Amino acid sequence: MKQKILIVEDDQMIRNLIKIYLQKEGYEVVEAADGENAKDVFLNEHPCLIILDLMLPKISGEELCEWIKEQERNEVSIIMLSAKVQTADKIHGLRLGADDYMTKPFDPEELLAHVEAVLRRTGQFCQKISYGGLCIKPRKGEVLLYDQEIHLTKHEFQLLYHFMENPNLVLPRENLLQHLYPYLEKEVMVRTIDAHIKKLREKIEENPSKPKRIQTVRGMGYKFVTG
Repeated sequence: MKQKILIVEDDQMIRNLIKIYLQKEGYEVVEAADGENAKDVFLNEHPCLIILDLMLPKISGEELCEWIKEQERNEVSIIMLSAKVQTADKIHGLRLGADDYMTKPFDPEELLAHVEAVLRRTGQFCQKISYGGLCIKPRKGEVLLYDQEIHLTKHEFQLLYHFMENPNLVLPRENLLQHLYPYLEKEVMVRTIDAHIKKLREKIEENPSKPKRIQTVRGMGYKFVTG
C-alpha cells in the first residue's frame, strides 16, 4: 500500500479527477471540500501528502498550510494548486511551507509526476499507519491519538503495531504470543496477552469496557477493526 494522500479542493469534479488518478496508482485517498473539514480529516487520517487548493471556503489554503506546518510532530508534505500564476504567488506559497506549487489548469499526469517526486524526497519521513485518528510511527516509536501522543510500554507498542499491520483480521492468541514472546512457552503467557490487551484498550479506546478498535472474537482471538 502506498502512502495516504489528502485532497483539499472545493470543486468536486477536480477532486474526483485527482482521486481517480491517485487511486489508479495505488495511493490511499481521503478528501475535504473546505478548510475546516480539512483540519478534521488531517487530524483523523494523518496523511503523508496534501494536495491543497488555495481558494477554499471557510479557511483559505494559505491559512490551512500555516496551521498544518505549526502542528507538532508534523511530517506531511504539501503540493499547492492555484489559479495564481505570478512568480510572486508561487514564492509566497513555497515560503508558507509548501513543498511544490502547480498552477491551474493542470494535467493530471503532470500532477501525478509531482506527487511521486515530492514523496521520493520526503516519503522516508512518513513511515506510519493510521486508522480513525489512531496513528503509529514504528521508526520513531510514537503513537498518536487524535494528534495527542500516548505512551505505551514496549510490548503494548509491538502489539498495537502488529494489529495495525493486520487490520480486520482475527489474530489468534498463539499468533500474538509468538509475536511478543517468540522464545517463551505459550502456556505460561496466555493470561499475559490478555493483560496487555486490557492495558492497551485503556489507552486507545474511548470506552475500554466496550472496545471498538481491538475487539474480542470469542474462541478465536482478537481483531483490530478499522470501520
